[in-house]
Amino acid sequence: MSETLSSPASLSEATTLELAQALVERLSITNQDWHRLKSNRKARALEQSAVALVYLLKENPEEALPRLQQAVGWLDRSISAPPCPSHGNRH
Repeated sequence: MSETLSSPASLSEATTLELAQALVERLSITNQDWHRLKSNRKARALEQSAVALVYLLKENPEEALPRLQQAVGWLDRSISAPPCPSHGNRH
């Protein structure tokens, strides 16, 4: 999708949903960046907010709401990063 949105002309021709999906791609935390960004509250809130926007644009507020709540949780510090999924629970 990023290839199709690489020029100002293609941006103006993209639908709102396509733009939101491109934003999700840009803001998604990849496996390679997870350790570095797992506790970055701004990055996590941006990621969740972008996904929520896509759900809202798809007329699915039931899926958007928990993502928005997660974004708020990152910003108000009521949630924190889970343990690394590749390490599992080591006791």
